[in-house]
Amino acid sequence: MTMNGQPGVRYSGVAMLLHWAIAIAVIVNWRLAEAAHEGPREAGASLMATHKALGMTILALTLLRLAWRLVHKTPPLSARLKGWERMLARVTHVTFYVLLIALPLGGWIASSLNGRPVDFFGLFAIPVLPTGLDKDLGKTIFEAHHTGGSIMIYLIALHVIGALKHTFWDKDGNLWRMLPFGTPRA
Repeated sequence: MTMNGQPGVRYSGVAMLLHWAIAIAVIVNWRLAEAAHEGPREAGASLMATHKALGMTILALTLLRLAWRLVHKTPPLSARLKGWERMLARVTHVTFYVLLIALPLGGWIASSLNGRPVDFFGLFAIPVLPTGLDKDLGKTIFEAHHTGGSIMIYLIALHVIGALKHTFWDKDGNLWRMLPFGTPRA
């Protein structure tokens, strides 16, 4: 049973917590990267260090979310969704997971290719991967990482637009499946 007494309509509390923690972390991390590139060099280095540490946190939370998802069944998509909505939902979620894993790994690989470990919020250093030094390849991967980050932001916008559509246009209660309040519908 879910919080509203209906079986399988709402995500579990752990899934909700991980969803919102990852969502907030991704948006904060995007803003950190933007600020690092826009501001003075010294401030940018500090912001980028935080960006990298938060990226590794996002990777860990995503792996935890995937493990949770493998063990705990997710609620089925609403029977009210049209075929194209079902397909778009599936493609969007798969793409989210790919990016949530690939972006931090790409950043870690690129940092490793530059011989730089990831400082994890001053607590410890995540060591470089055994990639050897190749600054040109590192630069190429950082550029792909930036492009992937832009795709992530567009995907978030699509996700938010979809949630708003379901809430205010369709009025189907779909948004409430990922919140501990409101009335989700099957």
